[in-house]
Amino acid sequence: MTKIAIIGAGSVVFTRNLTSDILLAPALQNATITLMDIDAQRLETARALVHKMVTARNLPARVEATLDRREALDGADFCITTIQVGGLEAYELDIEIPLRYGVGQCVGDTLGPGGVFRGLRTVPVLLDICQDMNELCDDRALLINYSNPMAINSWGVAAGAGRPYVGLCHSVQGTAAMLARFIDAPFEELRYRVAGINHMAWFLDLTWKGQDAYPLLREAVKDPMLRGQEPIRIEEFEQFGYFVTESSGHASEYVPYFRKSQAMIEQELVPRFKDPHDHWIAFGGNAGYLNHCKARLHDYLDEVNEQIAGTRRLPDERSNEYGSYIIEAMVSDTPTVIYGNVPNTELITNLPQGCSVEVPCVVDGNGIQPCHVGALPPVLAALNRSNIAVQELAVSGSLAGDREMIVHALMMDPLTAAVCTLPQIREMTAELFAAEARWLPQFS
Repeated sequence: MTKIAIIGAGSVVFTRNLTSDILLAPALQNATITLMDIDAQRLETARALVHKMVTARNLPARVEATLDRREALDGADFCITTIQVGGLEAYELDIEIPLRYGVGQCVGDTLGPGGVFRGLRTVPVLLDICQDMNELCDDRALLINYSNPMAINSWGVAAGAGRPYVGLCHSVQGTAAMLARFIDAPFEELRYRVAGINHMAWFLDLTWKGQDAYPLLREAVKDPMLRGQEPIRIEEFEQFGYFVTESSGHASEYVPYFRKSQAMIEQELVPRFKDPHDHWIAFGGNAGYLNHCKARLHDYLDEVNEQIAGTRRLPDERSNEYGSYIIEAMVSDTPTVIYGNVPNTELITNLPQGCSVEVPCVVDGNGIQPCHVGALPPVLAALNRSNIAVQELAVSGSLAGDREMIVHALMMDPLTAAVCTLPQIREMTAELFAAEARWLPQFS
């Protein structure tokens, strides 16, 4: 029986989607799914939900729950991490402290002060998990990470542990589905090739019925309704020539152009968002995703409890998340293609060797096999490198416990540098270190 450990299973909605996908894969329906979290109450909710799916589908799968990470990992073939070290308490500090210095982050989990400090909290825990896997799992056991900041975490694992690893996001397949809608094409008929870094990967090729679909997309995005849904991505597309994978609220944080002041955010950026359904990014405003998480916390738990009680329908279709497809491909030795975050071993030739890149990967019984891409168009590589500079310093500083490297990481950050002076960045970084010291043991 395949054993799949999920660390951070108290992220109940994410756990529901992942385990539902796993249980819908025929090759995995007799798997042992071991859930682990540090919150006993949320762990029990997750266990009850997964058990409900197993019994409702009359499957032979086994569900376990434990507060002990080593117990969860003992003999695991796959470990899925969905952790948020410090929870909403730390996340709030990531957003509120930089905001006092004028750094307005919409999401703040990938780059900028929020992304860097989330990485500093997360990388040591991922390395501890890798150490446990070295002791308790087979050498081929795969770590599948969903925790942000994806590039910093992926680079940290590669540099600090070197275990079999892949980092997963849903921005490639989610954006592809959106572009299919934009050009009124059936998603299953769209073909694409994407590469770059997580949350800043680029649709290098986009075809439909064997023809270049970019002319259709350039015409489609003239529609004011579409521009209101994705104003930043469409502007970047028109300026740089290729469509990027991450949503406009997120994308506005990775470059120096859109969030230079609070007035600019309120008067120029936020009014450009016209989609009333895009609540989770709060139309590009500050703390949008943090506010969404706080507002939806109890709603999510109510939804899950209704599913456990049988008063709300359980999921019955596989999502577009890659996790279950990777496990299924490796267990059944049936090839599939996913987009994964892996070390750059000359996969993208004009990005730094060893950085974390997001590229197509073939998966089968041999594991994750990244595909060679070659060189990105120069302007895309330049945009990626501006983010990679921050990631490199953040990873190196985390592994070395070097605070000065973290100061320098934020001095290189495109958004922070567009807003703050050098002394302000140093002061802000010191304040973040002081406020988050309990989650940063490598700097003690």
